Amino acid sequence: MRTLCGLYADSMRTLCGLYADSMRTLCGLRIEADSGIAFGRVWCSVRGVQAAASAGVPEGVETKILQATRHSHKDYAFDEAHDPTRPAMYWFQEAVEGLVLFVVFYTQACRWSQCLGCNLPALMSARRVGFRALMAQVDTLLDDPVVAAKASELRKVIVSNNGSVLDQETFSSTALIYLIARLNQHLPHLAVLTLETRVEYVDPPELEFIARALQEGETPTALELAIGFEAFDDQIRNGVFRKGLRLEQFEDLVRTVARYGFRLKCYFMQKPVPQMSDEAGVKDIHAAIDYLSRWAGETGVEINLHLNPTYVAFGTALEASFRRGEYSPPLLVDVARALVRAEGRPITVFAGLSDEGLACPGGSFVRPGDEAWVRRLEALNRTQDYGELRASLCAG
Repeated sequence: MRTLCGLYADSMRTLCGLYADSMRTLCGLRIEADSGIAFGRVWCSVRGVQAAASAGVPEGVETKILQATRHSHKDYAFDEAHDPTRPAMYWFQEAVEGLVLFVVFYTQACRWSQCLGCNLPALMSARRVGFRALMAQVDTLLDDPVVAAKASELRKVIVSNNGSVLDQETFSSTALIYLIARLNQHLPHLAVLTLETRVEYVDPPELEFIARALQEGETPTALELAIGFEAFDDQIRNGVFRKGLRLEQFEDLVRTVARYGFRLKCYFMQKPVPQMSDEAGVKDIHAAIDYLSRWAGETGVEINLHLNPTYVAFGTALEASFRRGEYSPPLLVDVARALVRAEGRPITVFAGLSDEGLACPGGSFVRPGDEAWVRRLEALNRTQDYGELRASLCAG
């Protein structure tokens, strides 16, 4: 499992039982108490958003986030009490590149916020987090003694805000530049910097500038864009999951990335919606592997398929289906069956094996007795050697 580092308690206070009730108000700050700790949360009301719009109030980023959240039938709250000078969370993991630092910065939440089973914005703010606070988060991260001790070992950093790092409305451009400068200063062997984003925020001139800056470090660093694909099937991805990503958009992105020599990471979720059977979930990932392999082969772009088995995220429509007995998370043996399709293909794979504390009780994909499958999948992440995984599947 992922080794968690600096996983701050205040980031994880969004618990499964915290749902909206009759006291919701538009952007109202509500003080709850859990185990004697007071913390603030912003709940949203579609009715209040609509009233503001009809009154001629300009629709800002915060209003759009709240409206999208409620329109998607999500009952989670945003974490307004988190210390804005500290990242939401960060941890280490092992991948084929070597030691990876995965950091989730605390910013304003994802502007899209419509994806069916996603409650990642619950760890963010509905309100804007300014560049000074974000720069302080960068300092907190890189000044952490555990991170500093591993600085010379780190080969890859994945930058997330549970939304889009390239969305300048929610992630400050000043802070992004500052982050790159400090990475160049403090991580001498950094080989890859990964930025998570939606496709619509990709701006080639901006990326060209970032890529040039990354070449100035002690070790020239490749730029990788991480895109949430979630499901390959068009109807599942956009009609049911509401991802808002067309294949044409992705293919345009691949062509752009190929021109600049950047890399791509594509996040997929296995069995992300109740309408999918276990077998359909495996076949969807097989189709994704075939598709990405074709594009990698034709363009020469280095593509990584990052497969996250779906957990039941609290405060989402998926949780409601789970409570009604209409959904169960995928089995890790089926995750292995899905990933072995990539053996011998021109792409790499990574199995995400953490629910980051956002699954409701009983909603994780890791079950008692799964320890051996976790170990095998983690080994695949590090080595891209399918031998043990395939042997275990054949042994039944």
